[in-house]
Amino acid sequence: MADSLPPDTKPKTGKKRGGKSGKVADFRYKRPSRSNETSPASRKGKGRRAKKGTSHSRIKPFEKPRFHASSGHKPAHLGPRPKQAYAALDLGTNNCRLLIARPSGENFTVIDAFSRVVKLGENLAKTGRLSDEAMDRTIDALAVCSEKLRRRNVYLARSVATEACRRAENGAAFIERVRQETGIVLDIITAQEEARLAVLGCHILLEQGEGPAIIFDIGGGSTELVLLEAGGPIPRIKDWLSVPWGVVSLTDTVPRKGSSDADRAARYAEMRSLVLDSFAAFRTRIGSAAEDPSIRLLGTSGTVTTLASLHLELPQYDRKAVDGLIVPSQSMRDISTRLSSLSRDDRSALPCIGNDRSDLVVAGCAILESILDIWPADRLGVADRGIREGILRSLMANELITSDKKNFKQ
Repeated sequence: MADSLPPDTKPKTGKKRGGKSGKVADFRYKRPSRSNETSPASRKGKGRRAKKGTSHSRIKPFEKPRFHASSGHKPAHLGPRPKQAYAALDLGTNNCRLLIARPSGENFTVIDAFSRVVKLGENLAKTGRLSDEAMDRTIDALAVCSEKLRRRNVYLARSVATEACRRAENGAAFIERVRQETGIVLDIITAQEEARLAVLGCHILLEQGEGPAIIFDIGGGSTELVLLEAGGPIPRIKDWLSVPWGVVSLTDTVPRKGSSDADRAARYAEMRSLVLDSFAAFRTRIGSAAEDPSIRLLGTSGTVTTLASLHLELPQYDRKAVDGLIVPSQSMRDISTRLSSLSRDDRSALPCIGNDRSDLVVAGCAILESILDIWPADRLGVADRGIREGILRSLMANELITSDKKNFKQ
């Protein structure tokens, strides 16, 4: 279904074309008994509640693996298992994404993938809770993921939830509902772990250079900024920041108050002001690194990939054309300014945006421009990879470390 990721080579140029770390939680996905399994499509009704007088069986939750002490014999395999499938599931504030892959040398080959806009954090900024409608949409998407995990006979996986579940007062209850109804055990990770995984997943796409680097992830409910030390093939995180402004939370916090050009300009200015204020302390803290003329920027998010698609004038989204692209920062600014001035309908009509992104892309543009205000690099790297790829690399690396330890003890 999905092809392999682009090779980890030097990022593409922007020439236009035609038209601290947390533990890795390891889960082995076990196939439940068919007699206890209920098809996701057969569960009806709000919140998947059974009608009175009836009962329904739930999918048996996947179990954590039981590790036994070494018996002293040499392990049959060291490191990641090339024929086994590994999986990473990232439940964000706006999207649910799954990646299933097999190890391939130092990298991996994707064998299945899934992505759906679920809007889990819709109205969370106003209510402080995940709505029933948002949770139902998300459960539907996770049921699809659950079936893919079973069908691909996944050996090892990690499933994480980010800002929406961190912030919502009913976030923990939702995680338990997901476990009961789909069998997927979600780990609500910290903002720091989220930033680490994003860097691990996309740092290979940074432009070559000796100066410091900023990797940023504009999410649905938050934005993470990570400052990497200059030089060295392996990135070292020098400082980081997470702010509660993502495309969903910022859109909900600064609603539309009119449809005139002046109204749209005022709303965009308010968004940018909120974001800039939240970045101020970090900008002061990192000092001279922000003013280094050799600083490199790399963005991973739907915002930067969408704007890169518009830069390339693509008729439809093409991951291979976008992932690893290097674009002029001024082009991204020009596109952001243009999008912020358009009506919702006009934005919807543009290629690579559509109805799903037409409302949220303005907030993404405000966050991106605020980042470029603080770090005015001439060029911007674009990554269509991040947390999921970081999880996969962590899982495979953890297998290697575990195997090395076993071998060392023999």
